[in-house]
Amino acid sequence: MAKLVPQNHPALHQIAEEVTPEEIADGSVAKLVRDMRAALESYRVEGFVGVAIAAPQIGVSKRVFLVDDQSDDRDTIPSLVAINPQIIKTSKRSRVHGEGCLSVPEHYGAVRRYNNVTMRALDEHGEVYERGAGGLLAQIFQHECDHLDGTLFVDRAEQVWSKDEMDDHPHREANL
Repeated sequence: MAKLVPQNHPALHQIAEEVTPEEIADGSVAKLVRDMRAALESYRVEGFVGVAIAAPQIGVSKRVFLVDDQSDDRDTIPSLVAINPQIIKTSKRSRVHGEGCLSVPEHYGAVRRYNNVTMRALDEHGEVYERGAGGLLAQIFQHECDHLDGTLFVDRAEQVWSKDEMDDHPHREANL
């Protein structure tokens, strides 16, 4: 089974490669998505669960992420696969959100993100789709696209704190 790679892994610090139509057709992407889903489902750190994962987080430098909320309240965030995603529109407004990351398990941070975004991507069958998002889903899209560009949330954070400091911090949210 695929496992999360450590924070210093090279795949987390480089621009991921575009997925080709051949990789979708030959089943490579389907296997990658299965591996990513298994890694996300296996993540449990002191009661925290993940909501999304990008291919570089399992050491694969490909432009793929999936959203699959592992919390008990799964109706909040839709499950989806995004291949070669691009943020094509952003709102003018932004705000600071609390963020955690499967790849940076000991820290959380305050990261400024756009309130709303529109993403264009391919689904797991290679079909183009566009999806608008606000709130947590918009935050997830931006966080995961950052992973595909070799950027971790700690690179963007206005403030970073340790997991031990979490109880006292107002920005505690999901691990993306």
